[in-house]
Amino acid sequence: MSWLVSHGLIPRTRPQRLIALLSFINMAGSGVFMVSAALFYTRVVGLSVAKVGVGMGIAATVGLLAGIPIGHVADRRGPRETYRLTLLAQAVAMAVLVLVRSFGFFVLVVALTELAVSASKAARSPIVRGFGGPELTRYRAYLRSVANLAGCLGGIAAGLAIQVNTRSVYEALVLANALSYAICAAIVNWLPPLPPVARPAGVTGRWIALRDKASITVTLLDSIMWIQGTVLVFALPLWIVGHTHAPRWVVGAAVVINTAMVVTLQVRASRGIDSNPAAAVAVRRSGVAFLIGMALIAMAAGLPGWVAVVVLVAGVALHTIGELWHAAGSLELRVRLAPAHAQGQYSGVFGFGRGLGNVVAPAILGLLCITWGVRGWLMMGGIFVAIGLAMPFAARWAERTRPAVMEAEGAVPASVAPVSG
Repeated sequence: MSWLVSHGLIPRTRPQRLIALLSFINMAGSGVFMVSAALFYTRVVGLSVAKVGVGMGIAATVGLLAGIPIGHVADRRGPRETYRLTLLAQAVAMAVLVLVRSFGFFVLVVALTELAVSASKAARSPIVRGFGGPELTRYRAYLRSVANLAGCLGGIAAGLAIQVNTRSVYEALVLANALSYAICAAIVNWLPPLPPVARPAGVTGRWIALRDKASITVTLLDSIMWIQGTVLVFALPLWIVGHTHAPRWVVGAAVVINTAMVVTLQVRASRGIDSNPAAAVAVRRSGVAFLIGMALIAMAAGLPGWVAVVVLVAGVALHTIGELWHAAGSLELRVRLAPAHAQGQYSGVFGFGRGLGNVVAPAILGLLCITWGVRGWLMMGGIFVAIGLAMPFAARWAERTRPAVMEAEGAVPASVAPVSG
């Protein structure tokens, strides 16, 4: 055990290890479901692809509404109990999916699922901060690596299972995801109690995060930057198949390259990103990496097959480097701009912004990268550069306008210091 801890393979404290286990099980279940979801909706539920797309869009939009109020509840009532309830809600909603046979019921259940997912993310943030310890930046990067590995393994397992292509298999995969949420809810009980941080004297009003104009500006910029997460899973496959001579297996290879780099390099990429200025600079660097990566991907159009493969691989690698920097900077800003007593609420606001970016990403990337072609790829890369250049200014504004309590509490307040074990 000590060797694993000293080499950074497992976290130092028991609560940190439990949270990492939660992340692994949660994302493994999500990976199983995400790979099989479209096939389940079309082949088992019996919906058309168009109806699935409309229903998922509605559900994603509805899901954005839960993060801020549930984050506020976690701040005031305690994050551990709130997080457990959101996981149980996810388990129930996911299990009910196997009963869906109509479009209306589909939209209702998926919307409830998205609400629970959004709420769960907001409730989880104060827990990670509370037990993250003095090396919170490194620990968050470790959790992201664990989550990506788990999602990849879950996706591989689902890919093997759906080769059977029967109703019972698809339903089993849905129920496996529901079970993963239930197991996570049980593991949460093993975490030590984490009492809410008291609201400091002089802080008035309930929705402090919604009144924080500087932080909302950072969130809006960050939400646009998170469109980058859809590039490799949406725009790239369509580009490879429809606009290049590269073999189709490159689509899968791109996912493997991206996942491998995130799992092995996220912690290293997060080193030194432990302040608002450093986080903003990381986001700025990521914009440049996205532009170069997207330019290389665009260049693959019209090139001979194997030349296109080399250029695409280079583009994916550069894009992933940008993703590593952006994720590290974004996560740091999310925590450092939030007062400790409102961590869940601020996390809900950031989650709303990221979710909004994910909702609009397919339409934006479809127009620019696929319809407009090479110039659209370059334009999207230019947008990322512009957002990166703006982020340091927004972050400095946010730092200047922090509530007085932030200056008194510091980055990791003693009131939420990690529990050893």
